[in-house]
Amino acid sequence: MKLKLLIGTFFVFFIFYSCSESNGKPNFLFKKAPKEGLAAKFGNIEITHAELTSGIETEIYEEEKKIFDIKYDQLKTLIIEKAMEADPKKKGLTNDEYLEKYIVGNVKVSDTDMNKFIEEKKIPKEHINPQIKERIKSFLIGEKKRDAVDSWLAEKTKSQPVEVYLSKPRRPSFNVEVGDAPIKGNKDAKVTIVEFSDFQCPFCAKGTEVIDGITKKYGNKVKIAFKNFPLPFHKQAKQAAIAGLCAQEQGDDKFWKLHDKMFSDQTKLDKDSLKSSAKSLGLDSEKFNKCLDENKHDAKVESDIESGKKVGVKSTPTFFVNGKLISGAQPLEVFSEIIDEELNQ
Repeated sequence: MKLKLLIGTFFVFFIFYSCSESNGKPNFLFKKAPKEGLAAKFGNIEITHAELTSGIETEIYEEEKKIFDIKYDQLKTLIIEKAMEADPKKKGLTNDEYLEKYIVGNVKVSDTDMNKFIEEKKIPKEHINPQIKERIKSFLIGEKKRDAVDSWLAEKTKSQPVEVYLSKPRRPSFNVEVGDAPIKGNKDAKVTIVEFSDFQCPFCAKGTEVIDGITKKYGNKVKIAFKNFPLPFHKQAKQAAIAGLCAQEQGDDKFWKLHDKMFSDQTKLDKDSLKSSAKSLGLDSEKFNKCLDENKHDAKVESDIESGKKVGVKSTPTFFVNGKLISGAQPLEVFSEIIDEELNQ
């Protein structure tokens, strides 16, 4: 890590002081590799592509995904434009005129749509004013127009699918051990999802909604394992992680009950509130309180953190679907794509 910082500092220094003379530049020659899998050679020293990418697999994937998404969006735009051009009704109309007349002309946003959005996003009533309403309306119109374009294109490609020859970037895959982590679902399921999470992280709370969606959709086809990754700036996160493991001592089902309660109200992660929550869920208070007071599972939480770092966890929540990394509380569709692939293998 220090070497990376040093190299990074060198390049920053070089950018700002590039006008000064320097004869000490590294001699790098870019040429075809003498053998497959080799990234660089320095005398008898060889560096392979596997060594080069080790530890930065996630960053590489994320950048490759950005490039793929740019190409895919452009491809979709070109297909829509060419499909419009091929429609006899397009004659004499610009693309925008055709779009308004035949694809998005009927898009409207009702008061019901507005109220539903405000309720779902939990926007406080005191924040609602004419300007906010107009912004919400513009956003919803944009969303509905995109949906209308997708529906139009779906109809156009119904009998003749678009063959796409772009290669999707491959998600990095890691060997993530479940160990004695709390589990729910079928222990013999073909798909295992390991989540690294933080009980004080608001994005992790949203991640529970994704897990609930996966459980409802796939049932016993998947199992979920939970590992702790409390972030250092969340002062109550580690204590909550220890509390979860204290609950697990009385059964995985007790862990998941406390897990749900902690995420449902992240303002109640102080020690007294955790003890109160455990009691309300029917846990043995004496055992739980003693475990929490002694910080009994501190070392186990630290072990989870270290195991997470080894497989590329840098933020929460981070999920591994049969080892394939998903960073953040992504939509259910992102998980389903991987889960379906794994189930069909």
